[in-house]
Amino acid sequence: MTQLAADAIAKFQACLSLATDMTRHAEAHQAFAEFQASLAIDNPLAAELLTLAWKDVIAARRSAAFWEQISDVERDMSEQMVATHTNLQQNYLRLMQEL
Repeated sequence: MTQLAADAIAKFQACLSLATDMTRHAEAHQAFAEFQASLAIDNPLAAELLTLAWKDVIAARRSAAFWEQISDVERDMSEQMVATHTNLQQNYLRLMQEL
């Protein structure tokens, strides 16, 4: 593997690591745009294919973040339902003891 190829791989891996954090997506897009522009000079087809892959990566990251938020909401609701159910059971038992 040539030094140029190793540098390209390292730059793309840096872009991917930036993309894992939703708060750094703008920075990731900027880094990728710079990388893609430098790649397009030598190999426009590879740059275009990499752009398509990048768009899919970003869409997948956003989708994963969305479903993670949905999961967190579901977990919170479940915990709240369990707490409410336990409270209702205790109230029922107290009511039965009073009767």
